[in-house]
Amino acid sequence: MTAWLMLAVDEHKRAGDGYDDAPSRHYSWDDRVNNHAKVQPSDVIVLRDRDMLLGVSVIESIETDQATKERHYCPFCGRAGAAPRKRELPKYKCWECKAVFPEPDRETVQVKTYRSEHEAGWIDLRGLMNVPQMNALCEKPKSQLSLRQLRWDDFREAVETGKYPVPLDIVDSTREVLTGGHRKATVRVRVGQPAFRKDLLATFGSVCAFTGDAPQQALEAAHLYSYAANGKHYKGGGLLLRRDLHRLFDLGLIVVNPQTKTLDVAADLEGYPDYAKLHGVPLAVPTTADHVKWLVKHWDMHRPTTT
Repeated sequence: MTAWLMLAVDEHKRAGDGYDDAPSRHYSWDDRVNNHAKVQPSDVIVLRDRDMLLGVSVIESIETDQATKERHYCPFCGRAGAAPRKRELPKYKCWECKAVFPEPDRETVQVKTYRSEHEAGWIDLRGLMNVPQMNALCEKPKSQLSLRQLRWDDFREAVETGKYPVPLDIVDSTREVLTGGHRKATVRVRVGQPAFRKDLLATFGSVCAFTGDAPQQALEAAHLYSYAANGKHYKGGGLLLRRDLHRLFDLGLIVVNPQTKTLDVAADLEGYPDYAKLHGVPLAVPTTADHVKWLVKHWDMHRPTTT
């Protein structure tokens, strides 16, 4: 399995290079970047900013295009690391050589652009590692490239056995769906789809499926199936969940027993009373046969040895 560590930089920290990174959904680069053409669909993408790990996913597709860009670069070292500062003067600082200056140098260049789509398998790992820890897990630990190959097995072990372990099974199942495998699809929680969420609110009201009445602002629309498989909304394929519970459900730390319609809380959460007390609690909303069908898949994925 090929995995890439990529640097995603917020727009306000750039000097206008025209990238539109949104880490949980897509990532952009061009042919001025080393390794630009080596990244392929079904590769694992691990994104970081200048300080910490952001998350991991699987590349579903890569769009290519041609574009004219104005390249902004440091007048001292020539690298494209010039970025505006909020208050200090001179206004710009190079994040590579640390020089400061009033304005970056500019030139217009023709580039081939690349844009990954990877939303379906995204796992948020913000802050779980710092930059030196990630560098140590790269094929070339001393490299300063913004796009470089990662030792996936070592990275995975570090994430899954660290101080705050996070399972990465979603990466496996998403990748197998994308490559035509037949593994049972992992449940994915999907956020930011207004029509889907509106339908769920109309069906259930402002109710978290696990804990009951909740403000609409705190509720997210959760798909009960792998969105990576086909990107469709299915009847009975969603519930409303409070944001923190949506995350735990996504990771399989809280699942629904499809036979009893009660919550099953993993032993990992025993030390957190607010979550541990949910074990055995019945769902707060009625379910249909369609809901149960999808919940069975989720149960089989995260509780395969439980009868």
